[in-house]
Amino acid sequence: MKEQLSLFGNDIKQPLAARLRPETLDDFYGQKHLIGKGRVLRRIIESDRISSMIFWGPPGVGKTTLAGIIAKTT
Repeated sequence: MKEQLSLFGNDIKQPLAARLRPETLDDFYGQKHLIGKGRVLRRIIESDRISSMIFWGPPGVGKTTLAGIIAKTT
């Protein structure tokens, strides 16, 4: 019998939040006016023309996740 993978499996050593964190701009939820297809921030990220940015906002809105996606993309 084939074992079914689960997000709650014991052999995975990451917290659930880390396993569910988006890894691409397409997976990132929100800010579609900036990172949607053809939008300004997406074009800058995809063309690798980022000089510096400051993300500001309350905890839990995706600042670190978006920074990680940008780091992987550029």
